[in-house]
Amino acid sequence: MSVAPPSTPVLEHRFSDELAELAVPWQAEAVPDPRLLVLNEPLAAELGLDADALRGDDGVRFLVGNEVPAGAAPVAQAYAGHQFGGFVPRLGDGRALLLGELSDSAGRLRDLHLKGSGRNPFARGGDGLAAVGPMLREYVVSEAMHALGVPTTRSLAVVATGRPVRREGVLPGAVLTRVAASHLRVGSFQYARATGDLDLLRRLTEHAAQRHHPTAAEADNPALALFDAVVAAQASLVARWMLVGFVHGVMNTDNMTISGETIDYGPCAFMEAFDPATVFSSIDEGGRYSYGNQPVAAEWNLARLAEALLPLIHEDQEQAVALAVEALGAFRLRYSAAWSAGMRAKLGLPEGFDDAVATELVGDLFPLLQEGRVDHTGFFRALGIAARGDLEPVRGLFLDLAGFDAWALRWRAAGPDAVAMDRVNPVYVPRNHLVEESLDAATAGDLAPLQRLLEAVTFPFDERPGLERYAAAAPDDFGSYRTFCGT
Repeated sequence: MSVAPPSTPVLEHRFSDELAELAVPWQAEAVPDPRLLVLNEPLAAELGLDADALRGDDGVRFLVGNEVPAGAAPVAQAYAGHQFGGFVPRLGDGRALLLGELSDSAGRLRDLHLKGSGRNPFARGGDGLAAVGPMLREYVVSEAMHALGVPTTRSLAVVATGRPVRREGVLPGAVLTRVAASHLRVGSFQYARATGDLDLLRRLTEHAAQRHHPTAAEADNPALALFDAVVAAQASLVARWMLVGFVHGVMNTDNMTISGETIDYGPCAFMEAFDPATVFSSIDEGGRYSYGNQPVAAEWNLARLAEALLPLIHEDQEQAVALAVEALGAFRLRYSAAWSAGMRAKLGLPEGFDDAVATELVGDLFPLLQEGRVDHTGFFRALGIAARGDLEPVRGLFLDLAGFDAWALRWRAAGPDAVAMDRVNPVYVPRNHLVEESLDAATAGDLAPLQRLLEAVTFPFDERPGLERYAAAAPDDFGSYRTFCGT
């Protein structure tokens, strides 16, 4: 690793300074032939970075960690986690590296993080590398989520490494440069608790509260207040996933952030035909993290966070458990409130509309969607057309026409606001067949399909001529869809 010229940003290292037990100093593997594939210029500007400089040779080497600013201290982060219900006490950044933190244009501290930067002490037998396809998937989907208004980690760049990666075959390698409010996760607290070092657990709690939930840091019981804030953040986040039909695919505790941002876009996808049992991940054979199970999985993960925090919540174990259970009990109420408000907006129901009638409308809709395997995104966007008086585009999506007609009659009597609906119901999401098409082309060296897909999904609410195929469901011959973690 060499030192980049002075024009590059100052990278702080608060995480490793304050929590050295969770940080292993490390360097990214040298990249033999770095080549920039995609750069997020708006995000670069938000971070105070010069896009033109990042496109230069020195900038590209910075984006893969081979040149860093003077004073930077890259580290691999330690954390534990429950993976599909089984606890692993030592996971950590097996193929990732925290370059450091920088302040963005709004004064917020952001992590600059690499994925696919090579083996480190947490690699557990893996090669520490990443392929072009999975890294571009994270870029596309995370930027689409940001455009949809879903809290998420962001993608600054993907750089091809010139190094082959062996997976199901030999694939071109890449490094993703990721930006996050932080990479603190439930697994970070599980790791600290597993060490038995309560001072470390307390310092981690203080660090997380000050960085993400500052009111919790000032509370009489900071650990309990932090837990309550994370419960609220995750209830809101998962409700947003459900409202846009997003399936995360691997909701292990090491993939649940303390900030409330979506992290890790490995086996993720957007649901098309509505079905709560939808699973895309090749390793989720039991459907633990299916679309419909995501709220329950989030609540389970939060219970594991509560367990890790118990010694700080109260010195008496029984009282600590009682306080944690009470705080966790708010998750369902908060999730339900966020999801219900989001559904009312998607249906265009006016402010003050009767709650009981709204609940009935929503409850009666989803069996119709499931029976007809109706496209989730397409339905809600077409419903805006129906609100303007033309029912045929949306009516044609259903098998039970009489059932839909009866439902639509009740819904239209509410006086739905079509303009408001168009503001929350996207035209474009990263359709699975289009994602695969663009990744296959990019792996073969053609980035044009990827750029066209990004043009659509980063402005998801604005319908534009020439982008009709980006609003259409997958063709019948696309078949069932499976995604993989990329390791």
